[in-house]
Amino acid sequence: MKLCIRQKVFSFGDKFNVYDEYGEVKFTVWGEIFSFGKKLHVEDRYGREVIFISQRIFTFKPKFELSIIGNDTVEIVKEITFFRHEYSIPAWNVKIHGNFLAHDYSVSLDCSEIAFVSKEWLTWGDTYVIDIPDPSHELLSLACVLVVDCCMESNND
Repeated sequence: MKLCIRQKVFSFGDKFNVYDEYGEVKFTVWGEIFSFGKKLHVEDRYGREVIFISQRIFTFKPKFELSIIGNDTVEIVKEITFFRHEYSIPAWNVKIHGNFLAHDYSVSLDCSEIAFVSKEWLTWGDTYVIDIPDPSHELLSLACVLVVDCCMESNND
C-alpha cells in the first residue's frame, strides 16, 4: 500500500492531508499552534485520533513521544550521526535510516524493512510518498515520517 503526505502551505501551524493510493484523504494531521515544542494530532477520516506526537524540549538530542492508538507511549530519538539521518524507537526496536540529502528513508522493525519513504523534489510544501508492504505497519510508518519532518523543519529554522 502507498500513502502520500501533502502539507497545506497557506495555514497556521502544521497541517497535512494523507492520501491513500486512490487519491482519497485517509488521515488529517494538525499541529497545535500555541505549545512548547511540536504537538501533532493525526485523525482518521471519521475524526478519531489515532496518533499523537509530542516533542520533548530541553533535551540534548531531539526526542519525541509517540502514542499510537492501542499501544503504549514510546520515545523516538534522533541519533547523532554525520552525513546521514538516523532515528530510533528503542522500546519497539525500530530504526529509521535516511540518506545524506534527507529525501529517502527506510523504516525497519526488528531488522526487517517495513516502509520506504521518499520526499518529493520541487513541490509546493512538503510531500512524502510512503510505500508500506504490510498494512499493519501503516500507523507506525506514518508516525515515523511525521517525526522526521518535524526534525527537518526545526533544522531549517
